[in-house]
Amino acid sequence: MLFSRRFPFLSIFRFKRWRFLAVAIAALSSILISWAVMAQQPVTLRLLMTAPDAQPWREAMVAEFEQKYPNIRIEVVEGPNATNLIEDLYTSAFLLGDSPYDLVNMDVIWTPKFAAAGWLVDLTDRVTPEQLEGFSTVDIEGGKYNDRLYRLPLRSDAGVFYYRKDLLDKHGLQPPETFDELMEQSKLLQESGDVPWGYVWQGRQYEGLAAMFVEVLEGFGGFWVNPDTLEVGLDRPETINAINWLRSTVSEGVSPPGVTTYQEEETRRFFQSGQAAFLRSWPYVWPLANADDSEIKGKIGIKPMLHAQGQESGACLGGWGLAISKSSRHQEEAWQAVQFFSSVEPQRNYILEAGYVPSRKVLFSDPQVVQKFPHYPQLLEIVGTAVLRPPIAQYAQASDILQRYLSAALTNRMSPEEAMRAAANETRTLLKT
Repeated sequence: MLFSRRFPFLSIFRFKRWRFLAVAIAALSSILISWAVMAQQPVTLRLLMTAPDAQPWREAMVAEFEQKYPNIRIEVVEGPNATNLIEDLYTSAFLLGDSPYDLVNMDVIWTPKFAAAGWLVDLTDRVTPEQLEGFSTVDIEGGKYNDRLYRLPLRSDAGVFYYRKDLLDKHGLQPPETFDELMEQSKLLQESGDVPWGYVWQGRQYEGLAAMFVEVLEGFGGFWVNPDTLEVGLDRPETINAINWLRSTVSEGVSPPGVTTYQEEETRRFFQSGQAAFLRSWPYVWPLANADDSEIKGKIGIKPMLHAQGQESGACLGGWGLAISKSSRHQEEAWQAVQFFSSVEPQRNYILEAGYVPSRKVLFSDPQVVQKFPHYPQLLEIVGTAVLRPPIAQYAQASDILQRYLSAALTNRMSPEEAMRAAANETRTLLKT
């Protein structure tokens, strides 16, 4: 007591010290409680996709994922219908430096560009070769850049050759294997009055033109760009032969003159209305052509794309897969989502709900899938012949060059030789820079 009376400031000091400790403990407790609450809050992963795909995703995929992983939520952002606009939105977000998207829903042709720019997480060491064996080989290749894996395939896609089975059966014909056989059978069916036109394909100047041409080029033994050496093959004889054959379908009256303005839907409606015997398109045509209101329901068959005599066919690979944004703050949760969405059971549900083509090989012969889509075993054969568009970082620019000059050659604004010399030179200049 005497000490306290002589030094009263010490009592005040003790009181202030204890009050400070009490406040600090209270603040720390508040922080710990906040952390505990935050730890219990689910992580939200965002991804952008085309509007038509969003609803099937939510119904067939997201609900199942969130039930299995209650600590993770998936926010599907609906974008435009056009895939090139989705690519632009992803690109803009990445260029801003802090993309709001954790998962990246990617068209196969985006992989080189996005990976080369450093926008994606390298997944190579996260999966084993045994795990990758369950996927189509070419789908896995479509997710690589410089031998590193950046994207796991979610759904596949490949160019399909459609034919009127009923008309071929009527004349005792087998489906054509070569480009020459296609021309012969088309003319026979036209002359017999069965169809006004033989063959329709996508000839408008857009990405679909490049996809279609990759198949014809492969069928003539040519190539566009060798990704390993960056050699350009557009001015080689095989390329000129491929263009001349496409031009001949119009000049010889097998394809309608307007085919050089057609995209997928124009050709699909043309074929589905019974105006053509043969069609090059994608798997999405099958359920539409076999719908109850279709004039050709039950009358069509499918097979791999055709080829020149002595060559092999190739179907252009399409399809979508999932990657992880390098700027994501939730990369481990995003990896859980990628693994789940690319696994067998969710893919099966997605296929049954939306009718897409699987990337898992086992699903092409899955009893549930085949019961609903009996043509899927044939699709596996087609996917097995798939070829990639050049997996180069400058693909978008290279495709633009090809589209411009190929369109000029097909519409007789330039000769094939002149057009492809110019296309090859511009492509070589692009690759050097």
